[in-house]
Amino acid sequence: MNNLSHRSGGGSGRWGLALACVLVIAMLCGVARAQQTAPEKQGAGNVSAAQRVALDRVVAVVNGDLILESDLDEEMRMAAFQPFGSRTAETREELIERLIDRDLILQQLQLQPQVAIEDAQVDAELGVLRKSIPECAAYGCATDAGWEKFVAAQGFTVVELRERWRERMEVLRFVEARFRMGIRISQVEIDAYYKGTLISAYEKEKMTAPEEATIADQIQEILLQQQVDKLLDDWLTSLRAEGSVKIVKPGEELP
Repeated sequence: MNNLSHRSGGGSGRWGLALACVLVIAMLCGVARAQQTAPEKQGAGNVSAAQRVALDRVVAVVNGDLILESDLDEEMRMAAFQPFGSRTAETREELIERLIDRDLILQQLQLQPQVAIEDAQVDAELGVLRKSIPECAAYGCATDAGWEKFVAAQGFTVVELRERWRERMEVLRFVEARFRMGIRISQVEIDAYYKGTLISAYEKEKMTAPEEATIADQIQEILLQQQVDKLLDDWLTSLRAEGSVKIVKPGEELP
């Protein structure tokens, strides 16, 4: 297993990228580190070292990169920082599939380096996030001390969270640049979505739909993101087919 490396952090996948639900790529966090063996996770806040060691069973191998049990745990804890995302619990299998997709994207990012996102940009997004998480109110997240307590309660340090969020931003930028720029939504497509989907949805709720002209921009964004999602899904499928992806079942040994 000495030819395998572990990429720590949490979040990629077939994420449903619609900006209307805030693009969570998803789902995509942590800094890639090449290591000889599956290591103990560092600085996990309120998670003890013994617990982290126990968690670090290999659950998948993606082109030589390890995904560990502790990565699943970390990704579940990162959900606390997604106030606008879906809170529907994922199955273990769904989470593993999403982290496999995350790793595939991170590998492509390494092959296509981009200009690093500056601390000020990351801090600006986290500043907005602090005001958007309902659970933050109990910790007094308006203050730095309160925010630090909330972050620590999720098992992270502020520095760790910043680096994970920076990577999420980098992945989002990568996906947007690769798939979004060439897409054009026609007025015919907007009309069809309004008449065929939106009106019926409002009628089902016994509500009157707003005039199409007032929400045309939002419809265009939804349709654009649906196409981005489809292109991303197809791309990830091809990366899986071209590479080597293995889910490791409990008790199964790596070659």
